Amino acid sequence: MQQSAVDWTVLESWLKDKGIAAGPIEDIAPIGGGTQNLMFSFVCDGKRFVLRRGPVHLRSTTNEAMRREAKVLAALADTPVPKPRLVAAETDENVLGAVFYLMEPVEGFNASVGLPELHSSDENLRRQMGFQVVDALAALGSVDPSEVGLDDFGHPEGFLDRQVPQWLRMLDKYAELDGYDGHQLPEVDSLAEWLTANKPDEFKPGIMHGDFHLANLMFRNDGPEVAAIVDWEMSTVGDPLLDLGWLLATWPSADVAASATSGALGHLGGLPTRTEIVRYYATVADRPVDNALWYTVMASFKLAVILEGTHARACAGKAPKPVGDFLHSMAVALLTQAQRFTEEGF
Repeated sequence: MQQSAVDWTVLESWLKDKGIAAGPIEDIAPIGGGTQNLMFSFVCDGKRFVLRRGPVHLRSTTNEAMRREAKVLAALADTPVPKPRLVAAETDENVLGAVFYLMEPVEGFNASVGLPELHSSDENLRRQMGFQVVDALAALGSVDPSEVGLDDFGHPEGFLDRQVPQWLRMLDKYAELDGYDGHQLPEVDSLAEWLTANKPDEFKPGIMHGDFHLANLMFRNDGPEVAAIVDWEMSTVGDPLLDLGWLLATWPSADVAASATSGALGHLGGLPTRTEIVRYYATVADRPVDNALWYTVMASFKLAVILEGTHARACAGKAPKPVGDFLHSMAVALLTQAQRFTEEGF
């Protein structure tokens, strides 16, 4: 069981030593979330906490990703960005066998899973949810990394120049896995050429979430506002407009790729269109949107390569085949969608 991934007795001692809470840990419950990391809700000393750590079988990058998540959440503590409130982090992986951190529970719901009656019954409220997503994204993009201690959190110099070569190399590297004969994805070469030829000349660096879509958001129970942006493992300092592109690439539509991340909210409908999202972003963010199409195609390209990685591992027997097959179909849909965008726009 996932619960056995944490030595709760050790955690009790850690909580007491840190002066966070004292007494037995009770009411432990797993929380569904990302496919890679584990989260548990529990109560200690009358207070509820959420623990987040890597999976039972850690990848080589997992602990560093958890350290980065904790660092960015701490840095954003006094900003208007909606996020979980960090309680404490343990960067020494020897304490529990993995880096972990504690946060306060978020009062809200994941709209990709299901909606309360208030939201499911009101199309206008769901439309406002779409614009509130943009407000949350704009709030993140407005934070100056240097003012919150994140000067060294990424490498913004040459960020856009690196994107296409980096993800093409990653795609080629998958071929090293036994059982995977190389990708059979459509449009890769033509999209790489288009992205290279149309790359924006410059950008304003800022904090990126790196995986900004509806399934990584919690909404307030009593209104359309975003309660928290969650799952910060891909965050960095780069070009925040790529987060906008990521949102647009996965925005609810008829595409398989979008439906997987929008879930219940996407199926109910009532959300703004991609064009409306871009126009609204231009009014609330201090960034130009002239190249929104390029960022959407780039996000589609990058996400497709990432998803194909699971398919490659599944071919090598290192991931479940049904999951690999499904994510491969999403990658194909993303690239097909991206090619259409280059020809027809949104």
